Amino acid sequence: MNIIHIIILFPLISCLILLFFKDILSYSQVIAISIGSIFISMLFSVFLVIMFLYQDKNILIEKLWTFIFVDDFKINFGFLLDGLSLTMLIMVVCIGFLVHLFSVWYMHHKNGFSNFFAYMNLFIFNMILLVLSDNLVFMFLGWEGVGLCSYLLVGFYFKNVNFGYAALKGFIVTRVGDIFLLLSIFFIYREFGTTNFEELKLILKTVTVKEHVDFMQWITLFLLIGAIGKSAQIPLHTWLADAMVGPTPVSALIHAATMVTAGVYLITRTFFFFSLCPNILFLLGIIGSFTLIVSSFSALVQSDIKRILAYSTMSQIGYMFISLSMQNWTLTIRHLIVHAIFKALLFLSAGSIIFLLKNEKDIFKMGGLKNQLPFLYISFLIGGASLSSLPLITSGFYSKEDILIFAWENDYIVFFISGLLGLLLTTLYTFRMIFVVFHGKEKRKFQSPKEFSHNFPLIILMIFSTFVESYIVLPLSFVFPKEILFHSNLFLEIIFSSVSLLGIVLSYYLWVVNKTIVNNILCTSIGRFIHSFLFNAWRFDVLYNFMFVKPYFYVAKIFTPDPIDIVFRYPKNLLPILYRRLLSMHNGYLRTYLILVISSCLIFLIAIKLFL
Repeated sequence: MNIIHIIILFPLISCLILLFFKDILSYSQVIAISIGSIFISMLFSVFLVIMFLYQDKNILIEKLWTFIFVDDFKINFGFLLDGLSLTMLIMVVCIGFLVHLFSVWYMHHKNGFSNFFAYMNLFIFNMILLVLSDNLVFMFLGWEGVGLCSYLLVGFYFKNVNFGYAALKGFIVTRVGDIFLLLSIFFIYREFGTTNFEELKLILKTVTVKEHVDFMQWITLFLLIGAIGKSAQIPLHTWLADAMVGPTPVSALIHAATMVTAGVYLITRTFFFFSLCPNILFLLGIIGSFTLIVSSFSALVQSDIKRILAYSTMSQIGYMFISLSMQNWTLTIRHLIVHAIFKALLFLSAGSIIFLLKNEKDIFKMGGLKNQLPFLYISFLIGGASLSSLPLITSGFYSKEDILIFAWENDYIVFFISGLLGLLLTTLYTFRMIFVVFHGKEKRKFQSPKEFSHNFPLIILMIFSTFVESYIVLPLSFVFPKEILFHSNLFLEIIFSSVSLLGIVLSYYLWVVNKTIVNNILCTSIGRFIHSFLFNAWRFDVLYNFMFVKPYFYVAKIFTPDPIDIVFRYPKNLLPILYRRLLSMHNGYLRTYLILVISSCLIFLIAIKLFL
């Protein structure tokens, strides 16, 4: 068994142990198995990256076995190790380990902890499978696996029916994108005879694009729809905010390292298709820009702390889509890594507050936590500052400013304007949340947690949410056709810094110094309408309910009495009647039994006479 097998099998084996032996394992044993397996995977992943870079390898393909081989149809199962997959692997296992460690504190004394950690380990396994697979078929298996784990974990508190509906909603909406991804895989195999990434890359370099131009457009469009569903971009974005009903460590894992990053990874891994379809690339940027603005406005009026962070995730994925649209693959992954770090920090910090407040999520019922929870206040400040791209000291500043500078220098003016507006809105809603939660009057009394499993993950994430992360070099230069480099622009950096600082000042003035301005606006009819419109996510759910849900139930009601149902319904109704008739004959009278026996014999003899 080599290193790669250990990395991917340990989470799976630990998941099976936790599921099959949950009734005999204690909490400490569950923790040891769950955390230990992810820790081992993390150590071997780091070792693999060091070995990979030390040997100066550009790419390594390890074929394991032939999965399907029928005539000319052949699918191999193997691993693809290059800069992109290794970068994603390190992000998944490191963030996953920190979230697991935090969960030790969060899930203590809660029911179903063995199932929880089993699902979390299965989540990590499927994400590793997704990022290491060397072909689209096995990537799709990991893709569906993370969708299943998301359903199980979002609906973890299954006794609440509404939570089950939220999990089901996420499962169904993402399946829409998954159908198109599956269609793209079918088309790719029919057109090129393979689903292997490296083979496809070589084929697209040698064949004439005009021979496949029509299919290329459809394939790329379907890949895009699949990515939109998983990464919660408009129009398949409505599931993500509702998915906040699960345990907060689950939200951290979904938003930071697994579910929503899968769509970005899919586009980046299949960049050789998108780079040949400029129309689809432009559509990608438009979707990212639109999602960035829509989700930022929605976050600005939310009161649930987790929903604010959920809409924030949509907006930051929007930045990544904009970067992908400009074929800025390297900086896309850079922002993905940065976002994973500070978003995990924010979600885990929010989960700590929710836990201490007995599951209270409304920011307006908090307030005054700065003095009582100084550690969480600092973690929120660092995470929020990185999300808001506070200049020089945060990692978010360096990743986001590179995307905006590239947009400006390459004349993507629409993307630049939407990105700049998104930067202002992001700063507004982020520091609105911080000021409302941590400033103002104290409403409750409690102590800050001091457990190692609570503080250590937050400290590590705080460190890498600062400028420290900008010194990490990602091994992506040999993955893409060329690594996009450009010089910094001091004038634009000053503009970005000014926009971020302006957002902080406005937030402080509107929600700390003079709250009456916002209250007066909300008292007007127009203000209430706008607030309701944005609070309900621009009424997308109402629209989809009218366009899809109600027509579906209407058609289902019409076809309820279909012929097939009738065929099975009459025997079902006839059997109880026959049962009651036969039961009445069992009365204990000998004469009744004699009559039945004689009648049966006569019927049998008549039947023989007629048919023989």
